Amino acid sequence: MIVVLKNGAPEQKVQELTNGLKARGFDIHVSKGTTTTIFGLIGDTSQIEPEELLAYDFVESAQRVKAPYKQASRSFHPADTVVCVKSKTDANLGGCIGDGKSVVVMAGPCSVENEAQVVEVAKAVKASGARFLRGGAFKPRTSPYSFQGLGADGLELLKIARAETGLPIVTELMAINQIPLFEDVDIIQIGARNMQNFDLLKEVGKLKQPILLKRGLSSTVKEFLMSAEYIMASGNQNVILCERGIRTFDNYTRNCLDLSIVPFLKKETHLPVIIDPSHACGIRWMVPTLAKAAVAVGADGLIIEVHNNPEKALCDGEQSLTPAQFDDTMKLLAKYAAVENRTL
Repeated sequence: MIVVLKNGAPEQKVQELTNGLKARGFDIHVSKGTTTTIFGLIGDTSQIEPEELLAYDFVESAQRVKAPYKQASRSFHPADTVVCVKSKTDANLGGCIGDGKSVVVMAGPCSVENEAQVVEVAKAVKASGARFLRGGAFKPRTSPYSFQGLGADGLELLKIARAETGLPIVTELMAINQIPLFEDVDIIQIGARNMQNFDLLKEVGKLKQPILLKRGLSSTVKEFLMSAEYIMASGNQNVILCERGIRTFDNYTRNCLDLSIVPFLKKETHLPVIIDPSHACGIRWMVPTLAKAAVAVGADGLIIEVHNNPEKALCDGEQSLTPAQFDDTMKLLAKYAAVENRTL
C-alpha cells in the first residue's frame, strides 16, 4: 500500500502513525522528496483499509499497489534510483547508472583466461571510454565439458586488472558459498540462469554492493521484477536490471533482444536498466547495431564483451568485439548519446 503524506505533515503525528503501523506488523519504506513523503507499507495489507489511513488529516492519499513487486514499483518509489560506483583510484572511472545524463559502458572478456589477457583488454576498453571492467571468473556453461572459468584465481586476476587501470569490476556470482570471495567486487552480477535462484537472491540482498540482475532466458517481465523484489526485500536497494535477450521460436540469433522492455521498465520501475547486446545476438557484427538501438531506446548503460583474440577465446569468442571494433563502436555510440544530451 502507498500512503502519501501532505506537505508539512507534523513530525510527531507522523511518528505516531509510523509506530502504530509497525506495531501492527507492517514494514515501512519511506521515500522523501522535496515536497512529498511517501510511505510504502510492506506486509499483509489486506488487514488495513485505505480509508482508515485517510482519517489522519496529514495523509493526502492511500491506495493499494496492484503490482506484486512493491519495492521495485515506481508507485512505491517515484524518483529514479541511481546506482553510483566510483573507482578507488580514478575519479573519471566508474559512474552513476540511471542518472539520465550518461550511458555507462561495462566491457571486457566473457571469461578471464590469464593475467596478460585481462590486463590487456582492461587497458584497451579503458582507453576507448569504458567505465567498468566486466569479466567472468565463475562461468555457468551448458556443457559440463566446457571451460568453467578460473574461479577464485580469476577474481584475483580481475583485481590485478583493476589495480592496473582503476576500472571497477563487474563479475558473476553463481552460488551462496562463493559470497565470501566477492567482498571486494564492485558490482556483483547474478546471471540469467540464476535469476530465480531465490535463496541466492535473498543472500545477495544482504550485501552492500550493487547487484546487476540479468533477465532469465525465458522469463516474463513480471518474473524478472519479482526476482529484483527478492533482493530489495532483503535490504539491498541498489539493483541494476539487465536485458540480455530471451528465447523465442527462432534461432537465427543466439537470443532475441527485447528492446521494448526498456521503456516499459522505465515507466513501471525506478531501477536503472542496461542492455547486453553481446549475449542477445551472439554474433559479433550485430553487437554495434544493437548497442546503438539500446542507446536510442533509453537504456542507462551497456555491458559488452571484448576479447583481444576472439578466435582463440575460451568462451563466446564469436560474440566478442576486438579492441579496435570496440573503439569504433564507442565513437559511434557517443554520437547517438549526444542526440539525447547524454555522454558515455
